[in-house]
Amino acid sequence: MKNRIFASAAVAAGLAIAVAGCSSSGDTTDEATASADATMDAGSGLPESLTLALVPSDDVEQITTDGEALAGVLSDELGIPVEVFVPDSYNAVVVALQTGQADIGFLGPIAMWQAHEEAGAEIVLQALRYGSSEYVGQWFTNDPGTYCLDDVTTEADDEGINYSYCNGATGYSGPQGEDALALVPADASIAWTDATSASGYYFPATQLATILGVDPINDLTGGFFAGGHSQTVQAVYDGEAAIGLSYNDARSNLAEEFSDVGEKVVVFAYTDNIPNDGVVLSGDLDASVQETLTQALLDVAATEDGLAALAAVYDIEGLEAANQDAFENFVAPTYENFGSE
Repeated sequence: MKNRIFASAAVAAGLAIAVAGCSSSGDTTDEATASADATMDAGSGLPESLTLALVPSDDVEQITTDGEALAGVLSDELGIPVEVFVPDSYNAVVVALQTGQADIGFLGPIAMWQAHEEAGAEIVLQALRYGSSEYVGQWFTNDPGTYCLDDVTTEADDEGINYSYCNGATGYSGPQGEDALALVPADASIAWTDATSASGYYFPATQLATILGVDPINDLTGGFFAGGHSQTVQAVYDGEAAIGLSYNDARSNLAEEFSDVGEKVVVFAYTDNIPNDGVVLSGDLDASVQETLTQALLDVAATEDGLAALAAVYDIEGLEAANQDAFENFVAPTYENFGSE
């Protein structure tokens, strides 16, 4: 059964990560080598090892394998071991950062701010996709007669699949179509992605609540969590919901199976631009270490192997310094609308 309760962030699970220690042998040569290594680590300020926390986006085994490749490239760049930890949720990564069990976390924008607020983590980098560090959440419907205030237009992609839009909601920049959102009743059947999704819940729910003047948790009563971006498109395509939310453009995920999905499911509005997911660092690390790690990740992203590893993990096409103003002025207020348990 789908969850029809608009809960705030899920309760964080307790985590335990065993970090292997290093020891030297009694041999004089080995002791001298260990002493030299310790001096090098002390000089660089880096810890003896680091833990990189990743959230599974689909297949746990695959992202663990891909994450280990990324950790290997980063380890080569830094000269110290980097371990990979893949929990079952964003909240688990936040807890790991909070308890000193993770040093680096790859998170979505809401979880990045949550880590900043609850774990004292530093927001340092954002992912680049299609040349941008921002994206939009898209509103779509199977009822364009109600929510399209102008003519529906259709564009074909490189594969010849048609995608339909209205209210200026085409491209990758928002907000668009907000006049149509005023027509959405608070009890509308809306397929939201899940309770931790920035583009599929937090930002569009806040956008709708602002336009309608309602509480995003208690007053939007007709929605349900479909469980994923592809699932929200499927729900609207099948008529289970009149409206759905996803990142732009999740309709393509179903285009191979349903060639008419882009025409039957019409995008009619966009959220404001949302900062991409990115990287946070443990607040327990010294500022100089944080700077070293940030630069190391940027350097890794500038290499062929590093970029391939980032692409394999989260389809990341590059990294850049985080837009702190966007997080403070846009992500933070949205996070506060929902709070945490």
